[in-house]
Amino acid sequence: MQNDEQSKHNEAKNASSWQSVTNDWSADKQSFDMPWGKLMMWIFLLSDTFIFSIFLTSYMNVRMSVTAAWPNPSEVFALTIAGHHIPLVLIAIMTFILITSSGTMAMAVNYAYQGNKKKTVYLMVVTALLGASFVGMQAFEWTKLIVEEGIRPWGNPMGANQFGAAFFMITGFHGLHVSAGVIYLSVIAKRVHQGKYDHKGYHIVEVTGLYWHFVDLVWVFIFAFFYLW
Repeated sequence: MQNDEQSKHNEAKNASSWQSVTNDWSADKQSFDMPWGKLMMWIFLLSDTFIFSIFLTSYMNVRMSVTAAWPNPSEVFALTIAGHHIPLVLIAIMTFILITSSGTMAMAVNYAYQGNKKKTVYLMVVTALLGASFVGMQAFEWTKLIVEEGIRPWGNPMGANQFGAAFFMITGFHGLHVSAGVIYLSVIAKRVHQGKYDHKGYHIVEVTGLYWHFVDLVWVFIFAFFYLW
């Protein structure tokens, strides 16, 4: 008897809970406290995740299926400095720059929510400059590979022909994202400085940070797949 009463009580409680959910969803009010801009950025990043995943999966498939020798990254991406052959030194600097930019972007978001507009703008500009330096280094890397090494998207004198196609496609697509991020950061930083978001709130700085952190995270996978494998 007691079990029956307990069951009825639980059923009534569950029914009441579901009725509350139904009322919330049917009412003319926001169900989840998330700005539309932030939600749209998450959807965009999800779609971009699929694209980069396809690129990297295709790269792995090509890498494991080619019969020609795959170029050694330590040789392809080495620089000669003061007569010393140093492998992956440029890539290490580029990676450090992007990781550092993630830190400055995170601090910018923190100061934005604190209402410290001056530090927010300063850190966003620093982040954009770090991103621009990354793009500049990538342009130098491409120039070296094309001019000095003779690597092309359709050919590669250092080994498997597919290396050039995969490298230029994936790093180029990522570099395009970084370039767009630099422009995006610069525009938002200018608007923050002008006080465009003083009344709206600073959600846009966090949205910008989401994009930048995503770009940095993708580089970690590219770094591991191309330069370390």
